[in-house]
Amino acid sequence: MASTSAHSEGAELGRYLRARRTQTSPEHAGLTVGAGIRRTPGLRREELATLAGISIDYYVRLERGKETRPSPAVLDSLARALHMDDQEHQHLRELAARAARYVCEPPPAPSRTVRPHLKLLVESLRPNPAYVISRSMDMLAWNPGGLALYAGLEDWPAKHRNLARYLFLHPAARGLFPDWDRQITACVARLRTIAGTAPDAPDLTNLVGELLLKSPDFAGLWERYEVTGRKPAHKTFQHPQVGTVTLTSQSLHIEGTPGQRIGVYTAEPDTPDHDALLLLDMTAPRPTGRPAATAKSTGQPR
Repeated sequence: MASTSAHSEGAELGRYLRARRTQTSPEHAGLTVGAGIRRTPGLRREELATLAGISIDYYVRLERGKETRPSPAVLDSLARALHMDDQEHQHLRELAARAARYVCEPPPAPSRTVRPHLKLLVESLRPNPAYVISRSMDMLAWNPGGLALYAGLEDWPAKHRNLARYLFLHPAARGLFPDWDRQITACVARLRTIAGTAPDAPDLTNLVGELLLKSPDFAGLWERYEVTGRKPAHKTFQHPQVGTVTLTSQSLHIEGTPGQRIGVYTAEPDTPDHDALLLLDMTAPRPTGRPAATAKSTGQPR
């Protein structure tokens, strides 16, 4: 059982290395490319092994998931050769550490329970849109504006309300975000980061499996295996009820929870953007924080 798990974790490390290798051009790595057609996108395995100062056989074993205990020096050399930034380098270290631990059983899905005082906190932030989300971006609790800001999300039953699912599968999402391409890139990078160190967690595998099946955009970004792409501090919405509004976003980790976060959007008082938040708060349905028995079925994922 342990060897099977170790191979699975090593395969995740190998997938990450391969994705970074195929997206690193020889020119970016400092290599001179001769004339002729290269059949391999990015660097060849032997080129990366040479740049990192390791044998080609050892690197092939790493990429195929058969070697699960690379030394810190090898990881650092690979990161330098692939020009990884700090976040990508740290993700490489975390994958290697997980591969070496021989984890046998997948972790259980984290609890979706939101403590009552957190629901009160979210409600007290009105008229600022606010919500509690899980590590896999399930919306667990919200105030009126927090749900209404994502136009059409209320059409889905509460258990299906997930911001990643919304971005890729809801027909209103592309029109809501002028920078939709940037939003989905950051979204996938976040999920990739989490799934890389918990690849068998059911809350993540179920969501990722659904999106891989239903969204070619998601599948393409997932294959790239990028773990950078943080969302911008300011986000513009082209909202069908309140018009174009630009808000400052903030995400706060909630201590003592299984990866839950509070998301909040704010605008300066006495501005058109703040007036739009007031209107959104006044016209949105009152939340219950629980799945609504009368939720609409329009656009419901299946």
